[in-house]
Amino acid sequence: MKTYFFNLRLSYEECRALYDGSVQKLIMYAESGERVQLPAGNLRPFINHLGIHGRFRLITNEHNKIRSFERVS
Repeated sequence: MKTYFFNLRLSYEECRALYDGSVQKLIMYAESGERVQLPAGNLRPFINHLGIHGRFRLITNEHNKIRSFERVS
């Protein structure tokens, strides 16, 4: 398993593309500097009227499949 941490700060307007389907995948850089591709659907539960703000943890299995994605602060 591999664990990645991300700090995300997106406005509500920036998050609209996650809902209209124009963005299918996001490429983000973990705090470790590693580049990680994440399906946009994994972020939808965390969008509120302000957008997405917080620190997140992504855990993948040995085949780089998502095991969990959660807000940690």
